[in-house]
Amino acid sequence: MMNAQRPSKRSVAAALAIALFASCTTIAFPVPARADGLAIGVNVVDPYKLTVAEQDAMLGRIAAAGIHTIRASLTFDDHGIAFAERATAAGLNIDWLIFRFGGYSPGGPALSSADPETFRRTFAPILAKLEADGITLAAFELGNEFNLGGYNADLPRAPQGMVYGASDLASPKLQSVARGYLQYLKVLATLKDIRDRSKLNAHTPVLSGGLAVYESADGALPSGTSAHVVSVAATLGFLRAHGLDALVDAYAIHVYPRGNAPGDPVAADDRKTKLAAYALGACRRSGSATGKPCWLTEWGFNDADAHCPIDDSARSELTREMMGDFRPYVRDGRLVGLLAYAWNDVPGTTPVSPLTPFRCGALSAGGKLSVDANLLK
Repeated sequence: MMNAQRPSKRSVAAALAIALFASCTTIAFPVPARADGLAIGVNVVDPYKLTVAEQDAMLGRIAAAGIHTIRASLTFDDHGIAFAERATAAGLNIDWLIFRFGGYSPGGPALSSADPETFRRTFAPILAKLEADGITLAAFELGNEFNLGGYNADLPRAPQGMVYGASDLASPKLQSVARGYLQYLKVLATLKDIRDRSKLNAHTPVLSGGLAVYESADGALPSGTSAHVVSVAATLGFLRAHGLDALVDAYAIHVYPRGNAPGDPVAADDRKTKLAAYALGACRRSGSATGKPCWLTEWGFNDADAHCPIDDSARSELTREMMGDFRPYVRDGRLVGLLAYAWNDVPGTTPVSPLTPFRCGALSAGGKLSVDANLLK
């Protein structure tokens, strides 16, 4: 929430731009999509490739859809600060995806190269500037899918796809991965220290980086599958054994269930079983001695229909089903964040990603269901 006693020039301009957008449209602003104890919303992808006017229009539409929380990567510069001000002026809370940190970058240097002191020098001043503008955040999320090859150069490359388990992580072949995980914990400890000392965000939850889920048992993947991933269970098990739970308030997970056979009870049961086995098995209530709650900071189903108006009936059925699967986790306090991927595609991408629910100038039927808090009660 913006500090009414100290608005910045940029935040005033952002608020005026949002108000202008709303006044020029006939959009009714519903009650924010939020269930008790749950942050529910959407991802926003690479907003810095948009003009300021395009950013304001997008943020206005997100707010108009009743969405309360967005997940976005704030760059460590004035562009990131300005975007955070615009989002906050629109009434949105940000799960700050800290995408690059301490010299580590997905697709670049290995996680083992991350340096906590470099992170402190670059991150702390940006948070201080955000707090000077009165900005509080929904969460700090350190990292993105660092358990997946392509996002962490520590993972070995091989022609045969693999899901690595706990025994692999303890073996010499994944020694560099384990070393990277230990280095990650050092950066995470630095983030927690900065958070704890902050003026406005001392109680903003810290999330472990969103982990990729491959819904398969440990071992070799089918021929032709090139993915290399350390399972969520193995990754969290290793990190927890080395102090993770003292550093975070929740675990972030990413899951993209197989969208086959909408309406078929056998396929639906398979999705529910795999969600429990591979994605949400480690989630616990806050205060548990055996784990932390979870945020699903990325999830969704594809809809490849590129026509307007879009026929989103199959994705709608799948989304309604999955919201029902999430419901017991939400009710039990094991799932406290749910952020659909993604409101927008990477700007300039053609064709539009089948995951994107904002199509043909409006949020699709499936997209509306993914942020409907009533389905989780």
